[in-house]
Amino acid sequence: METRSAKTLLFSVPDWDGHDPGQHVDLKLTSADGYSAQRSYSLASASSPGWVELTVQTVQNGEVSPYLVETMQTGDELQLRGPIGGWFRWHADLSGPVLLIGGGSGIVPLMAMLRRRVESGVTTPFHLVYVTRTPDHVIYSNELATMAQLHPGIVIDRLYTRAGLVDDVRAPGRLTLADLPGSVDASDAVDAVAGTGSNGTHPGASRTRVYVCGPTGFVENAAQLLQERGHAPEMIRTERFGPTGA
Repeated sequence: METRSAKTLLFSVPDWDGHDPGQHVDLKLTSADGYSAQRSYSLASASSPGWVELTVQTVQNGEVSPYLVETMQTGDELQLRGPIGGWFRWHADLSGPVLLIGGGSGIVPLMAMLRRRVESGVTTPFHLVYVTRTPDHVIYSNELATMAQLHPGIVIDRLYTRAGLVDDVRAPGRLTLADLPGSVDASDAVDAVAGTGSNGTHPGASRTRVYVCGPTGFVENAAQLLQERGHAPEMIRTERFGPTGA
């Protein structure tokens, strides 16, 4: 269990050759009477041949997520198709700093990118802005804290919309323009990691790769704010989900 309503599941898939962070799979459940339901879920692991790791958030009145989180046991089987998706991907060969914006369980594909960044050993600057309702809703809480401590090139901001921590400087609320960093080019990002870079919007805005994932309303708001902050629209890649998606 990652939170009270989110769980990480590890599936053995012998013919799985691996994937790129940001891709997803389709899961299909079929009941004894033949009724079936299918949902898409983002892959949580960096890339693991033979294994598929998913983190699922329970959706109230959902058909698939409650079964995965509350009912499924070791040894149970389901149908899986993937990896799927070519647009919302990151791999270590890509140049330029990376900005990740996640809302709620939208952290899952972004976490796969962070994990790949750590495993590959590259020094690409990564900045995660993660928005949840409260600190209790933070998925991968301990792992994120460890990443920020051990990897100077990774910056992680946790923001809360309903209730935060006692010593938080930022009051709880929706994502705003002030919560987002401006664009930087590759050279400026390296200087920033060393503590000598500039702040705010930079002429090399197109060099920043931006990935946004979360509920539809969150994603649309974040994409608009990012453009106001100076990020090039063509460098903003989004992945959104609704009540029955993942």
